[in-house]
Amino acid sequence: MDYDKINRKLAILADAAKYDVSCSSSGGSRKNNGGLGNSSRAGICHSFTEDGRCVSLLKILLTNHCIYDCAYCVSRRSNDVPRAAFTVEEVVDLTISFYRRNYIEGLFLSSGIFKNADFTMERLVRIAKKLRTEHRFNGYIHLKAIPKASDEMLQEAGRYADRLSINMEIPTVSGLGRLAPEKKHTDITRPMLFVKNEITATADSRKTIKSTPKFAPAGQSTQLIIGASGENDRQIIHAACRFYQNYGLKRVYYSGYVPVLEDSRLPPLSAQVPMRRENRLYQADWLMRFYGFAEHEILDRDQPFLDLNFDPKLAWALRHRAYFPVALQHAPLEMILRVPGIGVKSAKRIVQARRFRILTWAQLVKMGIALNRARYFITLPEPNRYASLIDSPNLPNLLLQQTRSKFMQSDAVQGDLFG
Repeated sequence: MDYDKINRKLAILADAAKYDVSCSSSGGSRKNNGGLGNSSRAGICHSFTEDGRCVSLLKILLTNHCIYDCAYCVSRRSNDVPRAAFTVEEVVDLTISFYRRNYIEGLFLSSGIFKNADFTMERLVRIAKKLRTEHRFNGYIHLKAIPKASDEMLQEAGRYADRLSINMEIPTVSGLGRLAPEKKHTDITRPMLFVKNEITATADSRKTIKSTPKFAPAGQSTQLIIGASGENDRQIIHAACRFYQNYGLKRVYYSGYVPVLEDSRLPPLSAQVPMRRENRLYQADWLMRFYGFAEHEILDRDQPFLDLNFDPKLAWALRHRAYFPVALQHAPLEMILRVPGIGVKSAKRIVQARRFRILTWAQLVKMGIALNRARYFITLPEPNRYASLIDSPNLPNLLLQQTRSKFMQSDAVQGDLFG
């Protein structure tokens, strides 16, 4: 192997892959039956496990050659950048070599599209197949599903990959048509629907026939680019909600547009999407997936952008103060989940604990509740002078000052709440 040549390719294709953030291993459960690697215990792709360990993967493009000329993409056909392409054997050898050196625990493989969709998809599948069947690699594999690839190619990809992702990139049909006129919205949603149906059919079959081969056991995901085509946050959240409801996606990832190309259809090179906007979209996504919020509750026509000063849950609470304060000793779980500073685990702990005892502030601190926010929105049998501020016009300013520090010292919080 020509290592200098491989290193040059790796520098180009690893750098080109950094714009794709839709690479999580959550949900992987492939077991090690005597081969290499294991994705069942630890996540992959710079994720954090429950005990705080950070795990990583080899994240590369098969090639950055592309037949498409999408305005927002650094690998677009008309962009003057160094080009490279790995062979199937080179990617397999790199993956095994990096794994044996303990550099990685899995592979995230995407690609530009050269020649046509099936030509590219066939090579991605061959890589995954060789790793699984010839090298008995049991680590996490995430493959990019290429729009317009045949159902047969997608079917085979799902047999060897833990997760498939088909990136929508631009949240709206009009935006995609303007920035990527060679692509169609249906070119992307069609394979999403196929993958969804195959996952469902496989799960149903495995209920009666345990030997049925798994199909993309970690599901599918997509990525939305934020700020390239001018959509507001409400449009982005609506698109994400549609993906979850219609295509059964595990995750929607949000990537702030990084200006890399001069184009009249794009924001100027001096523009930069605030990192906080990206964070707020992830928080809103979390509310829809785990807290029971509907998309129209998070944003509406009168307020199409998320508040950069407050997280979406706190912003909702400030707009709906009539629902507060919430009596934690008796309120339903659904309402406790809407209290700022109380997470899903903490809300369930509250419901469990109050069955046997009267809740106290000290117990809430032990449960990990962020009382610097929650104290304005809750009541307990014990006194809470902060709850009287729920209707104060100065409450947003108080909360804004306190968001500079995520948590207060437990003893200070307890001493401040009583009396």
